[in-house]
Amino acid sequence: MESLPEAVLIRILASVPAVELVLVCRLVCCQWKNLVDGAALWILKCQQEGLTRAEEDAENWQSFYFLSKKRKNLIKNPCGEEGFEHWGEVENGGDGWKIEELPGDFGKEFPSEEVHKYFVTSYEWCRKAQVIDLRAEGYWEELMDTTQPKIMVRDWYAGRSDAGCLYELCVKLLSENEDVLAEYKSDTVTIPQGNDASWTEISHTFSSYGPGVRFVRFEHGGQDSLFWKGWYGARVTNSSVTIEP
Repeated sequence: MESLPEAVLIRILASVPAVELVLVCRLVCCQWKNLVDGAALWILKCQQEGLTRAEEDAENWQSFYFLSKKRKNLIKNPCGEEGFEHWGEVENGGDGWKIEELPGDFGKEFPSEEVHKYFVTSYEWCRKAQVIDLRAEGYWEELMDTTQPKIMVRDWYAGRSDAGCLYELCVKLLSENEDVLAEYKSDTVTIPQGNDASWTEISHTFSSYGPGVRFVRFEHGGQDSLFWKGWYGARVTNSSVTIEP
């Protein structure tokens, strides 16, 4: 192996699973360590697996590879297909939360055909939250502290056309001890009675948030502003938190 040209060795190593490259191959010798830590090997693996990035963003190709492969929605049960499973710290004001089928009374279909249900609030504030354990999801401490990948948060909300409602979103990045290291809190969105019931996306990107982030706490909620008994408040669905490469 020592006599192989470096370009050939890189091609051989590129066929090895990424985790084994880091945990096993990197420990074989200084040459292999340098190749695994270098950009050329990971650029080739990205090319082989169709992972692309802009040249101006080309810094740590190894982190880019792992983040791209892991990229998924970290919010579980974002559309109510599993009832209220995975949603904690639930506040059930009025008649509490309810799950309904799209489009719902005086509502509109969601922009994506993959979404079939939504959560709906009542005549007093309803809130629910999820806390995402980043290490449990495979985002190790060094990656979060050194690379500090962007954390993208998205949510969708709507009202029904015959009623007015309020909506809020609050997302916090938490330390090991659950201290707040960064926070995004939306304004209270007011949807008037007589609105067109269209779905609106709200989003925020956390970046350069500093070391120590271990959890993401996602909370949203709303209420009907006319105080009608039942479920005339804000509708929410398709929530997401993703770690971006």
